[in-house]
Order: sequence, then C-alpha cells, then structure tokens
Amino acid sequence: MLDRLDKALRARPERPAVLSATRSGGTRVRATRGELAELADDFAAALHARGLRAGDTVGVAVRPGPRALAVLLALWRLGLRGAVLDPGAGAEVLRARLALARPALVLADGPAQAVAGWARPLARRAALELPELASLGPVATVGPRLPGCAPALERGAPRAGVPAGYDGEGDAVIVFTSGTTSRPRAVVHTRAGLASGMGTVSELFDGVPDGPVLGGTFFVLVPSLTRGAPVALPARSPATLARQLARLRPRDTYLTPPQLRDALGAGARFGGRVWTGSAPAGAGLLGRVREAGAEQAWGVYALTELFPAAAVESREKAAFEGAGDLVGSPLPGVRTAVDADGQLLLTGPAARDRYLGEEPDPWVATGDRARLDPGGRIVLEGRCKDMVLRRAENIYPGLYEPALHVPGVELGVLVGVPAGDGDERLVAVVQPQPGVSEPALRAALSEPLRRMGAARPDALLFARIPLSGRSRKPDRAAASALAARLVTAAGRRP
Repeated sequence: MLDRLDKALRARPERPAVLSATRSGGTRVRATRGELAELADDFAAALHARGLRAGDTVGVAVRPGPRALAVLLALWRLGLRGAVLDPGAGAEVLRARLALARPALVLADGPAQAVAGWARPLARRAALELPELASLGPVATVGPRLPGCAPALERGAPRAGVPAGYDGEGDAVIVFTSGTTSRPRAVVHTRAGLASGMGTVSELFDGVPDGPVLGGTFFVLVPSLTRGAPVALPARSPATLARQLARLRPRDTYLTPPQLRDALGAGARFGGRVWTGSAPAGAGLLGRVREAGAEQAWGVYALTELFPAAAVESREKAAFEGAGDLVGSPLPGVRTAVDADGQLLLTGPAARDRYLGEEPDPWVATGDRARLDPGGRIVLEGRCKDMVLRRAENIYPGLYEPALHVPGVELGVLVGVPAGDGDERLVAVVQPQPGVSEPALRAALSEPLRRMGAARPDALLFARIPLSGRSRKPDRAAASALAARLVTAAGRRP
C-alpha cells in the first residue's frame, strides 16, 4: 500500500493531503499531496547520499505530521528499517532496546531534541522522555532547527541514482513496547506484515465516499491518503477539537478513548463513523459517541504486535449480555487460540515477525485472558497480570469492569489493595462524568455491584483515575496506590 500511496500522491499533486486546525476549528493545509511526495523524494535522496542502504536502521523521533510520513515513505522506498523512538516509552527502555539495533542515523525534529536535552525536566512532567540522542548514533535534524539541535539533514541532494523503489523483503519498522529494561523487547514488523495491516485498515474504511478523515496515526494516514481522502490531525485542546469536528465534518474519525472522553466533555458532535482503540472502550463510551451524532461507533482491538485484530460496533457491543468485554469478531486473516492459562493468542499476516533479538514466532501472546463465544467473537476477561487474589480466590478485573460503566460513569476500574498476609481487598474506583453526583452514581451502581457475586468489591471509591503511556490507559498500579490512600483516609482497613 505504501507503493500505491507514492503513486497516488503524484497523480493528484494539487489536492490537500494533511490538514490541521486553527484555534477556531478552521482547516489549515499542512501539505498538499504533491508537497508530501516531493518531501519524501528529498528525504530519500538525502539518506541515499549519506550512504544508507537497504537493511540499515534509522531512528525516527519526529512528531506525527507531513514530515514524519515523508520520512517513513523515504525509508520504505530505500528498504531501510525505521525504529520509532516514542518519548512515552521512557529513556532507559529505549536506550536498552536500541542496543539490539543501533541506528546508522537518528532523524529527529527540534521538539524531540529538546525533550532529550534542555527541556528534559519539563518534558518529564508530561511523562515524555528520550535518551540523549547522540548516544544512539549520528543525529540529523528534520524540519526547523531549535537552539542546540544537530545539523540539518542535507536537502537538495542529487536524485540521480536514487532507487525508485525496493522490491525485496525484510524488516520495515521496529516499535518499542512498554515494560522494564531488564528484558529489552522491541516489536519487528516486516514489509509484508506492515502492508497486510494497512490493507486490513483500508478494508475497514471501505464503503464510505471520499471525504476528510480525522486521525493522526500512521495506520490512518496511509490508507486514507491512498484512497484520495485528506487527513486532518486532531487538535490537542478538547475545545478546539470539538470546533474542528463541527467545521470539518469528517466521514471517518479515529480518536483514542481519552480523546473521545475529552471531546465529549467539551460538547463535541460527531458524524459518519467513529473508530477508537489503543485503550479499552466500553459500550457506554461508544454509546455516548452515537448519542453525539455518529452514525456508527466502532471499538478496535489492536496490539503493537498485530494491528488491527478485531472490531465491534456499538450496537453489537451494547447487546452483549455475557460477562467480560466483547471486542468483536477477528478481522480477515486473523486466527485465534486460547492457551492452557486462558491467555488469548493471535496470528495472521499482519502479526509481528518477531521480537528483536529473538527467533520468529507466528503466535502473539496478548497477555489478555479471553474466551471465544459460540460465534467465534473475542471476549476479554482481563489482563493476566492484573489478577487480584482475595480469600484464596483469583479475580480477573476485566471480567467485571464493564458492569461499572453505568450512565454517568466516565471510567471505572477494579484494583487490588494489599490486606496483609498476601491477601488483597478488591476496590472499585469510579470516575464520574462532569456534573454527575456521587450519591446518584452510588445508587445506580448498587445493583450491578450486587450481581458481581463473589467478585463484589469491598469498597466503592469515586476519584479521577490515573492514566499512563502514550495511549493514556488506566494506570492500575497508580490506581491501586490511590485506592489504598483513600480507603485509609476514610477510616477503612485496606
């Protein structure tokens, strides 16, 4: 699909490609299709002139937008392997994992170099951190240079002799997962696997007339631009995002669950189809999106190792009455299995080839407990590592957390709080939607909590749930610590 995108950009060079929003929500063209193709050509020539050849690794620390997409198109064209340096992964994690794939060059924009340098103390407050980039390899700046930046990537290099494309196989991208530095792991996707994932996303988006798409991920940009649709990068401010949605009226919108909650809180209205993933999205959140005007609201189950794996529309999810979280039927080509411990295993053409430094393995161990219903749909029962041990009984929070999401609940989790002697107390931490009173929610949750039976929580607390990582998932360790403090402060024995 990346080869198709390159040709598609040149076929309609005058049309807008990447958009952004003004503070009033108006549309600003960041790059036309021709400008994007020209930028990719320029980067490819510069990388080739520096002596980089197929199979070399290039670190990429460039914010989502035209430059980042042009860099990835250039890498694809030359057969280079891109290592995406995500500041949300943490400096020590990236440093340890890049020891397994030292870049021949690191391409970084000015803000990324600031995060790794003079702005590090400020960036840490926002949970963003990069190692000193020069310690990873030679650094070249992409885009405007800020004080202290490395020399710019040479522009205007001769294009004679630059390959028009790369027909070989091999690795395409390395994406770093969260975890500890004691066992560095990095997900390696091949060119064939990446292309397969792009094709699956394109099929999901199929069937809607060409119109603007709102979303900032690579998996949204490439399929949308290939079929001719301009892509708008979501505004960071919830109020501006709400205005952007109202003025842009996208046919397809992809936002993470936290972005959706923030946008809804700012009064956003939706239209067309809305997609969300990267973190749990309950039936209640998808239902609120449809109430806000969306024709369809889809939850996408995806992993760094396999994107996307399954999808479910809000109506189907709302109709599900079983225990656990229905994430939908496996998408075409995805096969499922459940191991002896109840962990969900996935495989398919879009699955990662291997973890860096390890042998290839076709099956992805998701870390999620799950079962398959009679129709073959995937029902998650919680993270294997999130189990709570109470009175010698194993309780998997994901099996019961959907019941917490009654109307008026923004987010809800079940966490364990140490009770001594290795036992735990089960605590429900619920974040109300703005303007919803705690007594009303306590009454609304009374019956759902009673129906949990042996897994009924020992305490119900109302608080803002801590989030973590680039996808802003609930931080269960922090939520557990918060619950312990609140329970103790209320005079209850944890």
